[in-house]
Amino acid sequence: SGAAPTGVGFARSNFYFRSLPRKSLFCYTKNQKTRMVVAPRCSISSSRPASQPRFIQHKKEAFWFYRFLSIVYDHIINPGHWTEDMRDEALEPADLYSRNMVVVDVGGGTGFTTLGIVKHVDAKNVTILDQSPHQLAKAKQKEPLKECQIIEGDAEDLPFPTDYADRYVSAGSIEYWPDPQRGIKEAYRVLKIGGKACLIGPVHPTFWLSRFFADVWMLFPKEEEYIEWFKKAGFKDVKLKRIGPKWYRGVRRHGLIMGCSVTGVKPFGGDSPLKMGPKAEDVQKPVHPLVFLSRFILGTLAAAYFVLVPIYMWLKDQIVPKGQPI
Repeated sequence: SGAAPTGVGFARSNFYFRSLPRKSLFCYTKNQKTRMVVAPRCSISSSRPASQPRFIQHKKEAFWFYRFLSIVYDHIINPGHWTEDMRDEALEPADLYSRNMVVVDVGGGTGFTTLGIVKHVDAKNVTILDQSPHQLAKAKQKEPLKECQIIEGDAEDLPFPTDYADRYVSAGSIEYWPDPQRGIKEAYRVLKIGGKACLIGPVHPTFWLSRFFADVWMLFPKEEEYIEWFKKAGFKDVKLKRIGPKWYRGVRRHGLIMGCSVTGVKPFGGDSPLKMGPKAEDVQKPVHPLVFLSRFILGTLAAAYFVLVPIYMWLKDQIVPKGQPI
């Protein structure tokens, strides 16, 4: 454990600013839309060993999980956790200001996030990478993405040369990585000097039942962990922007599958200054069928729970008068 790095900015909209704890925070207004907050000192949870993956972090198990989830992903999962408004707000810090930018969308899945990218960048300059052929099959069916390059690959071992892209985007993928630090190190490597990484992912819940299902299902990092991973990889000007469904009214105790957008700038060319050993995960090691089945069932139950949470929060938003906490 340790302390969150000091002097790191958290960029966030005024709507979600109310959800930040006010104690021990120093705030100042940068403009009317965005505020910067210096992170409080707090403990960083220990990294989960790659030898003990949560269900969705084991590549073989996740392959079969997404084999079935891909059928309903855009229609069941996204409406409750990753709306178009959230997507556009989360991509804003990526600063996609030119249609000629080279962009890699890592863990692009069905291409929902990529649809937001190609609003600003020509599709021919965008590469979608994912490990699930079933998810990518959905992306290939989307007309605005027809000119994108769509490839299978591993976020922790990207098939791109060093200093390749202007922007690195990854949304809803880090929870699947056995070693998040390695994936962020790869993000640094493939970017050009001055390039920016934008990583959008979940945040850890504090409510006990949500925390239980989160911890058995997939990786829900704490906000300070994102900052730590980016800084260790060598990124500068690291910022975190909180996002969430509007009907949550800023509530974050149940965790959010899409809860923050973290950005960092690559200051120097070449590989990341962070040195890491070989990958520890052995995806070829056979898994006992009963162990796999039990973990698959538990993971499916956890997924079902997080499908129900946004419905529960939507009902509370409809019932509880506006202006009152939910």
